[in-house]
Amino acid sequence: MIKDLTIGQFYPAKSLLHRLDPRFKIIILILLLVFIFIADNFLSLALTVAFVLTVLLLSKVPLSMYLKNLKIILPILIFTMLLNLFYITDGTVLFEYWIIKITTGGISRSIFMSARVVLLIIISASLTYTTTPNDLTTAIEKLLSPLKFIGLGGAVHTMSMMMTIALRFIPTLVEETEKIINAQKARGADFESGKLMQRIKAIIPILIPLLISSVRRAYDLAEAMESRCYNGGKNKTSMKQLHIKAGDIISLCVSLLFCASVIVLNLYF
Repeated sequence: MIKDLTIGQFYPAKSLLHRLDPRFKIIILILLLVFIFIADNFLSLALTVAFVLTVLLLSKVPLSMYLKNLKIILPILIFTMLLNLFYITDGTVLFEYWIIKITTGGISRSIFMSARVVLLIIISASLTYTTTPNDLTTAIEKLLSPLKFIGLGGAVHTMSMMMTIALRFIPTLVEETEKIINAQKARGADFESGKLMQRIKAIIPILIPLLISSVRRAYDLAEAMESRCYNGGKNKTSMKQLHIKAGDIISLCVSLLFCASVIVLNLYF
């Protein structure tokens, strides 16, 4: 299942989202993440779902790539639904047996929480699918550039570089983990049967080689950056300059209109 994790991968395509300025994509993503949780009735939630689905269609990224990420969080999603379904006791009681009580409030809360988790994962993945790591680094650094006026210019570049490297190496670590698991299975390791403690102990032969491989990759990356005279954000220029286009402004305005619509639906419906 771990091979289904595709967050951090860039999917090359010719779409509206790929052409957008990465700074605007990050701003729009933050707005969507906030208003996914602000939507508190079914109309505003339905509007949010429709808007996110529109974004997915505009990205021209296969829907299967988004669904693969949901397979990873499926156990957490089911647990969240059941927890809200049985824990929330507000509203009309629909079913009651012993200590189990299902109410309209519990069903509503479980639907809202599961939908929010799904939307959160999907819309976050759309950013990395449509933005290269270099563009993401540049955008983060540009958005946080005002911090240089309080002496944090170097820290901004370091933080954006660390975030981008972490996203870049997620697919690599997933692939490495899959290779280690297959190698251990070929040696007779069993990861699917036995008691809980036995399964936890079976993970150790995976974690140790993965840790060693990660340290080795980090060391190689540090040597490569040092051999290229990398010195952080000091006097750094970008090979690709970011320019605001009409499409960026229109996309931001549409996103703001969506946010305003969610607020109106929350207040009057």
